[in-house]
Amino acid sequence: MTLAVPLSPTAPVPTLAPRPPQAAAGRIPGSKAMWVGIFCEITEFALLFAVFFIARAHHPEAFQAGPERLSLLAGTGYTLMLLTSGWCVARALHAMRRGDRRATVRWMLAGFVFGLGYPAIKIFELQRNFALGLDGSAGVFIVSYYYLTFTHLVHVFWGLLGMMWVIARTGLGAYTPEEHSGLEAFACYWHVTDMIWLMIFPLFYLLG
Repeated sequence: MTLAVPLSPTAPVPTLAPRPPQAAAGRIPGSKAMWVGIFCEITEFALLFAVFFIARAHHPEAFQAGPERLSLLAGTGYTLMLLTSGWCVARALHAMRRGDRRATVRWMLAGFVFGLGYPAIKIFELQRNFALGLDGSAGVFIVSYYYLTFTHLVHVFWGLLGMMWVIARTGLGAYTPEEHSGLEAFACYWHVTDMIWLMIFPLFYLLG
């Protein structure tokens, strides 16, 4: 004989919390359009890196002596500015996911300020390079350097413009913890731009 034990009417019934849309399994962060743009950016730099290594294979002496002609201080400054900016953007994304819009705006503003450090350092580095005669006629290494770094600078400018747009939309309440794909899309682009710089930096400033 089996006795059924009734549940207490006051006992809480365990329930499973619904999974937020942003954390759905298999979901791609951001937007498909942004990932198409990121794929184009990666393809563009893959071709530029291929040209770099071809030129290096044909002119090994110029590329071996090249890093000594550049400012390691400037290269390190770029790296610190971009990585810190990327970290701030990541903190902003975490703040939005927990519903703290003010913290999101503050972190994004900090990311923007550090991001501006990149073109600011570029101005001083160019003045230094031109004073030393490192212009377009200074050899294949310098030409390769300007071609790759200026292309990257263009992508940084696009990122800074995008960051301004995301900051404005965040301040206006366009993003919520449940839907902030625009913020995610920008974060993906900015981090890819950081990673590309992390490949450029050692090739021109460290490896001889």
